[in-house]
Amino acid sequence: MEKGLIRRLLPLLILAAGTLPAAAQTAPLPRGADKAPDAIRRWLGAWELELPGASRSCTVTLGAETAGNRRQLRFPATCRRALPVLDTAASWTLNGSGQLQIMDAGGKELIGFPSGTPETGFDGKGSDGKTYKLASRDHPRVAPRSPQNAAATAAQRITVVDPATAPAPDNVPGRYVLMRQQNREACRLVLSPVSADGRQPAAFEGLCPDTGLTIFDPVGWRYAGGRLTLVARRGHGTDLVFENGQWRKDPAVGAPLLMRKLAP
Repeated sequence: MEKGLIRRLLPLLILAAGTLPAAAQTAPLPRGADKAPDAIRRWLGAWELELPGASRSCTVTLGAETAGNRRQLRFPATCRRALPVLDTAASWTLNGSGQLQIMDAGGKELIGFPSGTPETGFDGKGSDGKTYKLASRDHPRVAPRSPQNAAATAAQRITVVDPATAPAPDNVPGRYVLMRQQNREACRLVLSPVSADGRQPAAFEGLCPDTGLTIFDPVGWRYAGGRLTLVARRGHGTDLVFENGQWRKDPAVGAPLLMRKLAP
């Protein structure tokens, strides 16, 4: 009788398993999400990337680990077939306006999301000309940290830059003073013009007594959207924005860094 009862209940058990809440089937939060900077916490975790009007969708995970000057992006291999725009996708980042971008290994934008909120989802445009939707669905999100004082919270936000008011790209190369405090020189840095092979070298001028800067060891620079990025020898970067006649590390977390251009 027990076997007969199990045979009768088995279809009901299978049906019940298929109706479990979606939250029980969602991807876990990515590693390091709990310690991530506040500027990216709201983005971390799994999202549903959809092609509106089509049955195809894919779960992508925005990771906290850095991949060069960007952050790791994960998704199942089947996503490359379901959404071909992901075929070369390798990382994600936020642009100078704080908008999400999915990038390829070479730093080219594959999908940009200029509008939306985590609650309503984000609308994006792909390099293939198609429109995409990024929705949170029932995936868990990283809870915001307890509010600190207003100044500390503001310092952790990425500054929105208006490229029209930022220095022209041709004005960026030159000799700079690096400072930890206003008007107290720590080191000198030279940003060289773009070389024939497309590199944008950076190097200390003379010895640098600042341990943190020598460990960072800037060897290159990039400039886009009014944001200047110093590139370390190991490949990671530090962003700076132009304020009050000098460059400032942004977001202003960790050790401060100011950079002022010297007269020719």
